[in-house]
Amino acid sequence: MTSSKSFFNAVKDRRSIYALNKESPVSDEAIEELVKQTILHAPSFFNTQSARLVVLLKKEHDVFWDMVKEVLKPVVPEDQFAATEQRLSMFRGGYGTILFFEDPAPVNDLMAKYPIYADNMPAWSQHGSAMHQYVLWAGLEAEGFGANLQHYNPVIDQKAQNHWNIPLEWSLKAQLVFGGKAGEPNEKTYKPVEERMFVYGK
Repeated sequence: MTSSKSFFNAVKDRRSIYALNKESPVSDEAIEELVKQTILHAPSFFNTQSARLVVLLKKEHDVFWDMVKEVLKPVVPEDQFAATEQRLSMFRGGYGTILFFEDPAPVNDLMAKYPIYADNMPAWSQHGSAMHQYVLWAGLEAEGFGANLQHYNPVIDQKAQNHWNIPLEWSLKAQLVFGGKAGEPNEKTYKPVEERMFVYGK
């Protein structure tokens, strides 16, 4: 798996791109390898390795977003559903979705083993999931994909977990939608670095 972009160019170019299509700049095997390398090398607290990633491509991706539409229809006010449906159709227009789960079992084991840190461990588990999300988002950008991160959990959790035989005790944290770039990201503005970065000891 190779990319023409350096790491920081991928970091810089990673943006929320909502206009996606069903074209893929790389093979499905390359996508799988990218996810595999992320699972192997993204960090986790105390090396818990609690992230569980489910990759949905092509028709399976479509099934997921059809499910989201199905579960939202009864709960979204009728006068607002057209806008919701349009947004979901935009996500469905992509090539794939990666579901980010956390398995609580290794976290619970560590909470019992190190009770002094136990209160912080659920948050640290969230941090680990976020790092997996970011690595994959930048990695997909490096391979030529557009992507955006969504959070339709918990309304979709049980339906998706039942459909794909995912253990119900796993906790869904986010959904990374990706596909060919069919548009450009919105302009991004930056607050002064001097207000956000502080260096001592120079």
